[in-house]
Amino acid sequence: MIDDLLSQPVRILLVDDNPNNLKVLSEAIQGCGWKALMATDGESAIEQTEYAKPDIILLDVMMPGLDGFETCRRLKANAITQNIPVIFMTALSDATDKVKGLEIGAVDYITKPFQQEEVIARLKLHLKISHLTRTLEQKVQERTTELTQSLQQLQQTQLQLIQSEKMSTLGELVAGIGHEINNPIGFINGNCFHIEEYIKDLLHLVNLQQQKLLHPDLEIEELLAEIDLEYLVEDLPKLLQSMRQGISRLKDISLSLRTFARSDISSKIEFQIHEGIDSTLMLLKHRLKDQGNRPQIEVIIKYGDLPLISCYPGQMNQVFMNIIANAIDAFDDLYQNYSEQEIAAALPNTITITTSVEHLQQTVTICIEDNALGMPPEVQAKIFEPSFTTKPVGKGTGLGLAISYQIIVDKHNGQINCFSSYGKGTKFIITIPHCDFNSA
Repeated sequence: MIDDLLSQPVRILLVDDNPNNLKVLSEAIQGCGWKALMATDGESAIEQTEYAKPDIILLDVMMPGLDGFETCRRLKANAITQNIPVIFMTALSDATDKVKGLEIGAVDYITKPFQQEEVIARLKLHLKISHLTRTLEQKVQERTTELTQSLQQLQQTQLQLIQSEKMSTLGELVAGIGHEINNPIGFINGNCFHIEEYIKDLLHLVNLQQQKLLHPDLEIEELLAEIDLEYLVEDLPKLLQSMRQGISRLKDISLSLRTFARSDISSKIEFQIHEGIDSTLMLLKHRLKDQGNRPQIEVIIKYGDLPLISCYPGQMNQVFMNIIANAIDAFDDLYQNYSEQEIAAALPNTITITTSVEHLQQTVTICIEDNALGMPPEVQAKIFEPSFTTKPVGKGTGLGLAISYQIIVDKHNGQINCFSSYGKGTKFIITIPHCDFNSA
């Protein structure tokens, strides 16, 4: 290994104010096939070291101006030159001086008058040590890079497994709920029509009997007064209409569940993003209402004229759910933990969802913005990291935004960025291509 090292171009800086010493050392070094650089004072030695970057420095201790100790100290304080080995040359025999030199960063001493063979031997030794150190550092760096990449791949695989499992479980759950809801909805909806017809017939019969009976029975008169027939006739159609609205609401919820958790993990399909956002808002509608200590959150919709998007709808809806649910959590946290002044600054509570299309870049943009308290920079810098969360134990896994990042960037070749100012709210901007019809 040392022979391979010494076959490389080696540059050695000689620093001595004695021209004879420089001449002798230069001849010995050149005899080994190395290149000798020379300086006669500390200032020029520092300057040459910065631009020439020698492999090793032979530095005289006793020099006018900057002595060897101060020169070494400055070299070691400079990030450019601090790793270059320094060997002191000195006639000083005091152990204190030698210790001082080693403490400020020198690797060895050569005592004057020196023998050329000793100088060459020590240079070879420290060149070898330097080479081994650099090689070891390089291998450590390479191994560290490999481990970092392996850890990142492991985290990505873990997120994919978690996300796939969540979507699979959610799909099965929604399919079961949809089946259970749709059967009674269909039954009730079908019967409502017949109930309306039956009620019309019965009311017609009652009305006809009242007209035909010239002398109504006293018991019948009392019953009519008790049940308030006039009010009943007026209110029954309203009750039936309310039932119709309830059935329609259940149908919307069932459709939102099916839209939200589409079982499309095998390939991309064309999808209208607005349907996904609407289904997400439908499922979160109960959380947007007035919660007592926290007023209602108003959702402001500003939809552009979006084309169909080639995507995984279920996964995109999961991203919308994570971001909007986090915005709601931010409002809940604001009203639980912050001052009246901070709360007043956020009113009214709003989540604004804006979509637009950029035809030139063939991308669509979804912007989800809230006016809650926002995030400090140190939190914002970590929000897409797996397992990072500011929520209490049991309230969040820290995987929602990490999975969202993976879905947008890795699965849809898009971008997701967060912009937040503490005290002013948070904005997420999602950009995805709308002409990518290739499966991921």
